[in-house]
Amino acid sequence: MTKLLIARHGNTFDKGDTLLRVGKRTDLPLSVSGKEQAIKLGEYLAKEHPQIDEVFSSSLVRTIDTAQIAVDTMDQHDITVMPSDIFDEIDYGPDEGKPENEVVARVGEDAIKKWDEQAVAPDGWLVDVEKLKYNWKEFTDSIKDSDEVILVVTSNGTARFVPYILDDVSEFISNNNIKLSTGAVSCLSFKDGKWDVEYWNRKPKDYLG
Repeated sequence: MTKLLIARHGNTFDKGDTLLRVGKRTDLPLSVSGKEQAIKLGEYLAKEHPQIDEVFSSSLVRTIDTAQIAVDTMDQHDITVMPSDIFDEIDYGPDEGKPENEVVARVGEDAIKKWDEQAVAPDGWLVDVEKLKYNWKEFTDSIKDSDEVILVVTSNGTARFVPYILDDVSEFISNNNIKLSTGAVSCLSFKDGKWDVEYWNRKPKDYLG
């Protein structure tokens, strides 16, 4: 049975920092707390999924470093993190790199809510929804019969389109928060000819005791 683990990168800001809308064109490194989250991710994976066969990330530093820190924490030094731009974050257009309060002021709270709950992008954001869905479908089709455990570290805007590989995405969205927390991980498995969600948006620190 193939398992697909989807993790969101760790924090790029620490407590007290000004939060910015970080997208494809804002390639920030992990913050101190972000590196700690990546370690927790690795500790969690070592406990729950001790044998990872392949690891992918986006081409952005924050995802590559999260993946590498997690793999190193698992002591799986034989695994090479493979970056791919199909997992890159979306482009936030005029809001790219702007303070979050300015983004909300421009697009409105309702638009942010629609994005977080329904993956409907506000005006001006450069989001090719069909391309994102296609990328996840093509990738998951390529691995579904591998019988491997595969980790993908990506970003929040891109990860929320993973559920579109499910047979009933509407039901999933109505019962789950599609927004992943920083450093969180989800698990999907392919069995009986379809993908199912085993768990979604699990924060590693809550499962390490």
